[in-house]
Amino acid sequence: MRGFYGRILDVNLTDRTFRIEPLPDEFLSAGLGGKGLATGLLLERNPAGVDPLAPENHLILATGPFCGTSLWGGCRYGVFTKSPLTGLYSESYSGGRTPEAIDSAGFDAVVIRGRAERPTAMAVHPEGCEFFDAGEIWGADTYKTEDEAKARFAPNKPGYGKSGAVVIGPAGENLVRFAVIENDYWRSAGRTGVGAVMGSKKLKAIVFQGDRQRRMHDPEGLKAYAREFLKTFKDNPATKAYNSRGTTMMVAVLNMAQGFPTRYWSEGVFDRWERISGDTLHKEHRVQPHACLKCFIACGRRAVIDQGRHKGLTIEGPEYETIYAFGGLCLIDDLGEIAHLNDLCDRLGLDTITAGNLCGLAIEAARRGRIDYRIDYGDAEAIAGLIEAIAARKGLGDVLAQGIVPAARAWDLSDLAVHVKGLEPAGYDPRVFKGMGLAYASSDRGACHLRTTFYKAELAGMIPREAIEGKARLFIEFEDRLNIFDSLILCRFFRDFYTWDELLKALTLVTGMNLNEADLRQKAVYIANLTRRFNLREGLRPEQDRLPPRLHREALPTGQALTVEELEYMLADYYRLRGWDEAGVPPAE
Repeated sequence: MRGFYGRILDVNLTDRTFRIEPLPDEFLSAGLGGKGLATGLLLERNPAGVDPLAPENHLILATGPFCGTSLWGGCRYGVFTKSPLTGLYSESYSGGRTPEAIDSAGFDAVVIRGRAERPTAMAVHPEGCEFFDAGEIWGADTYKTEDEAKARFAPNKPGYGKSGAVVIGPAGENLVRFAVIENDYWRSAGRTGVGAVMGSKKLKAIVFQGDRQRRMHDPEGLKAYAREFLKTFKDNPATKAYNSRGTTMMVAVLNMAQGFPTRYWSEGVFDRWERISGDTLHKEHRVQPHACLKCFIACGRRAVIDQGRHKGLTIEGPEYETIYAFGGLCLIDDLGEIAHLNDLCDRLGLDTITAGNLCGLAIEAARRGRIDYRIDYGDAEAIAGLIEAIAARKGLGDVLAQGIVPAARAWDLSDLAVHVKGLEPAGYDPRVFKGMGLAYASSDRGACHLRTTFYKAELAGMIPREAIEGKARLFIEFEDRLNIFDSLILCRFFRDFYTWDELLKALTLVTGMNLNEADLRQKAVYIANLTRRFNLREGLRPEQDRLPPRLHREALPTGQALTVEELEYMLADYYRLRGWDEAGVPPAE
């Protein structure tokens, strides 16, 4: 079958060995690569109930069949493992330029197990991999690590293209349970703690380089399709909106909708939101659109801060979610300060959504006398200090490094902490966007906004935000198509463009598979059930598919609320439409 390499690289860090294994076509066609492939490998190779930080937990990196082709939106890779933050399924994705370097090594997936005796780096190439001592860069921030890794460890054999590296910072080394994997300085496989798994294996960096390319079923047809795709969508209103303001435009949108989480989930509007809006970022600082490879949307913001004590700081960002986490939850109304916190998290290797949520929880703990620590809303300097303490596992930071569930328990704030399955929500309040309540409750990796991006449906008026009936059906429509996105590893912001029909066209040109829409939808169901089975095997309980009671108990000051009964209705409807039983268990294969 075309479009796949038909092989994986299995790496054992304990004894510094590797083997190249063939992948049969039926294994690839079942899950389409990416998420579908990696989830099957985790079920097959991870011991049931394994400690996420144990050597036996597998860390899987994969690109999809669209990566390295002329198709738009496919320059991405995924990381799959068991999460040290939630103890459940972990998936995280990143873009930039590095994914094509990963793909050029010529593997559908790189599967890493074991634990090195000392800090180690790997160089992955078409013939396998090489191992290097990384003691000299252990402790370095992610930017320096990436530069040093590519300079020291890239194979640089004749015919090889540009190298790329995925790395961890001090937070990953110190096993902070929400540490990220970074590439291209500012791109992050950000959520669920994949960086801590990499750190637990004493693996500081992986450099990729090669000369392999996927064999396409119809190369000329694919090029023609990509040209027509660009012509059709490059001037689309969604493209223009993201190119103009990136995700920062959402600050205004969410505040106007009264669903911008503020003052650690107490309010839905930040009264100074204009100061941290996309318009302000572009007006007061030097900002240019920045794109991953093979992308015409260019949602990224390459920003140079032009005011304040961080004047001169260059960063890609801050994105909407970082602005919400530090601006909304922590009441910081200065984009220069938010950009600094973003840069600090990137250098140390921390997820900004979780970091902002934990800082908000710490502020509430201090205000309630649960901790003796000088921190308060709007105090950017104290928040920066806390982030550094988390990465270093020092003092209060050591408590927060364990994640929100242990921290809230230690401070007797479990009734205040906002999370699902140990992962904090993104910047869409489910009391306003009730479908996002279902999204957070049902997501396999915790309170995730990206598995369905259902805020899109509710903001666009595809279904009323306050509606309950019919919401699960539309939700599944989003979730199924985006499960295919995650197996092909496509960028979320192409969701309006790659309809079921367009996905079929592109997939046929790449692989030659003779599928119809019903076939593709069935594969999406297979992937959803496969992921659910992984979580059930790892101990997922039905009551974990719920929101924290606080979000039902407390209405927003503007009156919006989500009752327990409303969520239960949507969740039961979701289970039924998925074909699962009342406890959320899929039917036998």
